[in-house]
Amino acid sequence: MKSMQGEVVLNISAKKAWEMYRDNEIISQINPDMLAGAEYIDGNGSPGSLRLFKLGPAVRDYVKESVQQIETVEVGHSVTYRVIQGELRDMYDPYRVTFSFIPRSEEGKCIAQWKAEFEPLSPTIPPPEQARDAALGFLESFEKFHL
Repeated sequence: MKSMQGEVVLNISAKKAWEMYRDNEIISQINPDMLAGAEYIDGNGSPGSLRLFKLGPAVRDYVKESVQQIETVEVGHSVTYRVIQGELRDMYDPYRVTFSFIPRSEEGKCIAQWKAEFEPLSPTIPPPEQARDAALGFLESFEKFHL
């Protein structure tokens, strides 16, 4: 299995970033050009739940929507999804992504980390660099959003 990761430092606490990421209403308002909407279509965010992400116009030429099944949750820290429907699933199987929010020693800062494990369905399919860049750009939007 192949993997790729990236991270950004945010000027907000890991606790606040975690709460923003897990709340469908808030995450849908952070940067609508990148993520137009999120909803749990089955479950409440615990393992086994299905979450639908509807992507915004800034990334819609790459991915329009993604249905993800939550595999593991470390409350307050990380969540791992496996993409089960959408354009990413048409390119990779499996495609598993983990979002983590790690406190920094400086007060009110955290590291927001994105990690993907994937297997391209064809040798001509490139690594998901565009997905990584979009995810990291979206995470950077967290500190500009005010609750």
